[in-house]
Amino acid sequence: MKLLLIGGGGREHALAWKLSQSPLTEHIYIAPGNAGTATEPKCSNIPIAVNQIDKIIDFIQSHDIQLVIVGPEEPLVLGIKDACEKINIKCFGPCKEASQLEGSKSFAKDFMKKYGIPTAGYETFSDYANASHYIKNRDYPLVIKADGLAAGKGVIISNSVIEAEKVISQIFKEQRFGAAGNKVVIEEFLEGEELSYIAIVKDQKILPLASSQDHKRRDDLDQGPNTGGMGAYSPAPLLDEDLNNYVIKNVMEKTAYGLKQEKIPYHGFLYAGLMIGKDNKPKVLEFNCRLGDPETQPIMMRMKSDLLETILSTFDKNMMPLTIEWTDESAVGVVMASKNYPEDYLKGQSIFGLQGANNASTKVFHAGTKVHNKEIVTDGGRVLCVTSLGPTLKAAQQLAYKTVESIKWDSSFYRKDIGVRGLKKD
Repeated sequence: MKLLLIGGGGREHALAWKLSQSPLTEHIYIAPGNAGTATEPKCSNIPIAVNQIDKIIDFIQSHDIQLVIVGPEEPLVLGIKDACEKINIKCFGPCKEASQLEGSKSFAKDFMKKYGIPTAGYETFSDYANASHYIKNRDYPLVIKADGLAAGKGVIISNSVIEAEKVISQIFKEQRFGAAGNKVVIEEFLEGEELSYIAIVKDQKILPLASSQDHKRRDDLDQGPNTGGMGAYSPAPLLDEDLNNYVIKNVMEKTAYGLKQEKIPYHGFLYAGLMIGKDNKPKVLEFNCRLGDPETQPIMMRMKSDLLETILSTFDKNMMPLTIEWTDESAVGVVMASKNYPEDYLKGQSIFGLQGANNASTKVFHAGTKVHNKEIVTDGGRVLCVTSLGPTLKAAQQLAYKTVESIKWDSSFYRKDIGVRGLKKD
């Protein structure tokens, strides 16, 4: 069958790579894709941006697309699922209303409060004066979140009233995040260890994916600004059987129940970003209505089941499998970024060392890349995710870094401790 995969990052390259392996796949069009997706078997890029919903629908109709799979959050929040359903095309990803779980922090927090899903205490503000007054007598650190989508940059940890005041001023007065900052959520700072919990959800059915953890901070030892993710590994030793059962019962099942009560259908990936406290009890930091990036890369490396077959089964409530088959090996993905990410960074730099980097145990997934004058050059902050399989987490980590060290561009940068938290638990 012919597929349309929407997105152009590392997550979408990993999905294209995995989907192309299915015997059910005839061809995959990726909108807009990157230099890596263009090289995969059965794949080709098309120059349509993820937010160009009308152009996407026109392409679907003119190219006999039978299934649409959505990678990033923006087209989901804009209603690509709803647009596909109007023309009777299968689309794997939640509808516009359900995507508010990611598209609006205040919606998500109010939803969690209503249905007893554990999360941090919070208040919501839509003006500078009230937000500024609120932060005066709080315990610090505080977490300040732009309500809408802000490309992974809308969550700021403030360690003092002065820092918080500056952030509030930037959001409301300077419009740092545009319309995404018309409202802010201010919540208590949670301490512990982050865990990514991702599942396929079809209404009340929940099919968990392999466990994973990512590293959000830019610098080693979890220092520096928050980013979209500097690396990830799977499985996560932190997720033992007791914790897994607790998350399913108190987070995933309560979320599915709440959506049902609100009469909001859900069909797609659901990501719960969790903070695991010292009592080993999780609280939800955020919901995403899609796969995480860079968690997708190690997860796809470990997946033995046919991804396309699994996705198609969700369109028939009687066919959805109870489990997904995974390799026993561990996977580690190290993000290679451009210096200064997530702030200003250079583009257009030639990347060296890609030839021969892929083998049976290692795959270099592209994110911010493009082809210029027959060369692969940088085209984003997060450029590559070098992902390796190994019999142990340590072995996978060593393989990934061996490849990372062989790939160069002028402003390349990466963390040197991806997977270290898992090694402490392993």
